[in-house]
Amino acid sequence: MLLSEIVSVLFHGAAYGTILYVISVGLSVTMGLMGFANLAHGVFAMAGGYTLTTLMGWYGVPFPLALLAAFVGTAVIGLILERLLYSRLYDAGELVQVLLCIGLIFIAVALARIGFGAQAQRVALPGYLQGQVSILGRDFIAYRVFIIIFSALLITALWIVIERTRWGAIVRAAVDNGRMAQSIGINTAMVFTLTFMLGSGLAGLGGALGVDLLSVQPTYPFEYLIYFLIVVALGGLGTVRGPFFAALLIGIGDTACKYWVPEFGSFFVFLAVTVILGLRPKGLFGTRA
Repeated sequence: MLLSEIVSVLFHGAAYGTILYVISVGLSVTMGLMGFANLAHGVFAMAGGYTLTTLMGWYGVPFPLALLAAFVGTAVIGLILERLLYSRLYDAGELVQVLLCIGLIFIAVALARIGFGAQAQRVALPGYLQGQVSILGRDFIAYRVFIIIFSALLITALWIVIERTRWGAIVRAAVDNGRMAQSIGINTAMVFTLTFMLGSGLAGLGGALGVDLLSVQPTYPFEYLIYFLIVVALGGLGTVRGPFFAALLIGIGDTACKYWVPEFGSFFVFLAVTVILGLRPKGLFGTRA
């Protein structure tokens, strides 16, 4: 009985954690690269969720195409906002940056409430992702199995791009020392823009993938902001590896707390995060605080 409960917690926690990672990894890289406190990152995840539910629910767009549209659409939104707003405040103080992000969140929440109402959005998943699948004699929810497998492939591809390609080397150089990278001819402004687009697109993709786990509703950017920030702070800025382990830790820990000690909610998770950051202010794998 206990073993069954442990397997269930690990499974659901892993699905939750991988969604947190896909959404949060872009925030980790952009904060480490640009030094911009982008508290509005959840807006892109919410936009991806609304894109998926709208295309599938209103227009009957197939699930794979709706996922692709969520990624591309939020990447384009990220490009527009980065060029029009974010790029103008890279050298501004943290207070100005935070005020901009809070303003964007309030605008996004208002637009979402006007356009979609206050209720959480629902989507009918395709038949091949409904029901359960049997793995090693146990039944698991098919869609969450898909989330884990898809996210694992995405995480592997992202790691290869960041760690094994020329563009990834340029991004890492800009993260480690932006001025030195610029002095040897790297167009850091273009790197900032492309990285911000990728981070925004991944957030939108994560928001679309997570419609079954994270309710898509107007308050989304506020409701889940703390979890995105925890993943980034715990994993460390400017890294793609750290947020992965941090997201799994948060996903499994939060699921375990809500399953075994629901009266405490996420108290133990926040306590553990406080202790870990107290001992390692730079996070588990971060190079800067």
